[in-house]
Amino acid sequence: MGKAGHALKKTLEAYKISQRHLATVLGVRSYVVYRWFHEQIDPSAENTAAIASALQQIDPDAANAFVRLYLGEYLEEKPVQAGKEEE
Repeated sequence: MGKAGHALKKTLEAYKISQRHLATVLGVRSYVVYRWFHEQIDPSAENTAAIASALQQIDPDAANAFVRLYLGEYLEEKPVQAGKEEE
């Protein structure tokens, strides 16, 4: 499925955060986090932001890892190409 579930799984495993703990902080039922974790469903954009916020409360390093895993290619610095000047 989606990238958010994969990023969530890698983050929770790496930082030893339980699905239940994340569900409690998020205020959702644990089966919802289970389904995201196992990539059965994708979290919405709002839920992805909520996951990052919840992880920030639990472990700021985990939140940073989640965002890097989820948005990695967008966070890389890319050179800005200048447009052609009009003559």
